Amino acid sequence: MSLHPALVEVTQRIIERSKESRTRYLERMEQAASKEPVRKGLACTNQAHAWAAMPEGDKIMLREMRQPNIAIVSAYNEMLSAHQPFETFPAIIKKAANEAGATAQFAGGVPAMCDGVTQGQPGMELSLFSRDVIAMSTAVALSHNMFDATLCLGVCDKIVPGLLIGALQFSHLPTIFVPAGPMTSGISNKEKAKTRQLFAEGKVGREALLASEEGSYHGPGTCTFYGTANSNQMLMEIMGLHLPGAAFTNPGTPLRDALTAAAAKRAAAITSLGNEYLPIGKVIDEKAIVNGIIGLLATGGSTNHTIHLVAIARAAGVIINWSDFNDLSAIIPLLAKVYPNGSADVNHFHAAGGMGYLIRELLDAGLLHEDVYTVAGYGLRRYAQEPFLQDTQAVWRDAPTESGDADVLRPASNPFQADGGTKLLSGNLGRAVIKTSAVAPEHRVVEAPAIVFDDQDDVLAAFKRGELEKDFIAVLRFQGPRANGMPELHKLTPPLGVLQDRGFKVALVTDGRMSGASGKVPAAIHITPEVVSGGPLGKVRTGDVILLNAETGELVAKVDQAEWDAREVATADMAKNGHGMGRELFASFRAAATGAEDGALSLGLAH
Repeated sequence: MSLHPALVEVTQRIIERSKESRTRYLERMEQAASKEPVRKGLACTNQAHAWAAMPEGDKIMLREMRQPNIAIVSAYNEMLSAHQPFETFPAIIKKAANEAGATAQFAGGVPAMCDGVTQGQPGMELSLFSRDVIAMSTAVALSHNMFDATLCLGVCDKIVPGLLIGALQFSHLPTIFVPAGPMTSGISNKEKAKTRQLFAEGKVGREALLASEEGSYHGPGTCTFYGTANSNQMLMEIMGLHLPGAAFTNPGTPLRDALTAAAAKRAAAITSLGNEYLPIGKVIDEKAIVNGIIGLLATGGSTNHTIHLVAIARAAGVIINWSDFNDLSAIIPLLAKVYPNGSADVNHFHAAGGMGYLIRELLDAGLLHEDVYTVAGYGLRRYAQEPFLQDTQAVWRDAPTESGDADVLRPASNPFQADGGTKLLSGNLGRAVIKTSAVAPEHRVVEAPAIVFDDQDDVLAAFKRGELEKDFIAVLRFQGPRANGMPELHKLTPPLGVLQDRGFKVALVTDGRMSGASGKVPAAIHITPEVVSGGPLGKVRTGDVILLNAETGELVAKVDQAEWDAREVATADMAKNGHGMGRELFASFRAAATGAEDGALSLGLAH
């Protein structure tokens, strides 16, 4: 099957746009590459420090300077259910590395905060920039120049992008991402969402809400809805950084442990010391980035990746923007319905055929680049397979040719909708992103008076006072990266959902983020430039009529042009966002942050 011409066109313009920065990136990769263990260049005292605490057998191999040494960089902690399983992974990895004639060292840990815990709290204002801290922490872990490959252990929202951005600065090192997998299914997402709305309406109490939440988030593993964490796992697979089919195998199972061991052995095989050298800088190129965007669109993935993928691409010398997402969305069919885009969770998606089925369908339809390098070797067709257990080893077979559940996963010839459902909105309010895959067609166009807010708690307070029982568009300002770190605004979904269910036309327009769980209420998010940087959203006044049209891509304040031109952009005192919960320490991040369409980066990644 030949590639879709629009896919070819978008890819080619990204290649042209990135030519200079990508060339510089690859030049640095070539300069850093070595046919010998890099630790040979260390002085004796450096080497002695580096393996002083290693077992004697590993010390022998490290002294011989012939076998690979693999870095383990982990986001393990006990508070994140998705990361708790990583506690046991280093021992599995070290044993498997030894069996492959290599050594492995725990090179460093990276911080890992949970957006589910900090949602709606001051700590959420650290969340986006924790990605950049994780990238720097990854660089610190790898800075000892002791390693021939890297295994990155991470799952959740900012953690995988941060690990990847950091690993890409060591472009010469082969890198494999090792996931932990989703927790087993709890109560249905529909039941959970209903209880949240009932609580927002005051019809059930906190005990009922907590019981519902505990029924959903109940054990080790990733939250099972299709938010940013599980979108991360999809991306690592479709971009060739997982072993095939590794994304959605539950933790604590023999197959999960076998895949972890297989990742260690594969990392040992693809170092520069062998015959299959596959550095991460070669795996993540323009086509891999485009494949990531396509995977996001075909599955209705997290809107957070319209920021994170931009930042990841920049780390590899590739320059993308929201027009690329928008143009690809027009040709990529929606093949998966996973909550919040449907009622199923990722376990259902995996059981219906999962990533292997999805990748094969997109390849056969000419909607993915097959000619890419992956950690499994050359060609993405390898990822149209799924793992299974043979004795105690992970082996692979072709993924199912038929979906196990057409309500969850469909072929490219019969999609849920013809486009990917993530669109660019533009107009006199700036550029924004909207996720329409979870929004019913009758709610995709809203024209209503604005009600302006500067804090999400003010929206909730107005709802509780009964002031929002009407058609309106909530304009929530000063939520961008420079203003307050761009916290997710997910706790606005239940009250706005209640109002929509009551028959009112409602929408959200903001320079902030919603979340990977962006749902049924239309939301124009990530507006850039943000208000604190002079963005025109700051000109909106309560009562102005705003048109949000997700069909035509319009986001317009219907104000007389002369009056609009004469208006000043609103200002606000941002001092309250600079203190408490460690926010003081992130002042330099806020000051340096680029706009959302540039990846909201506070790092110096100008290639």
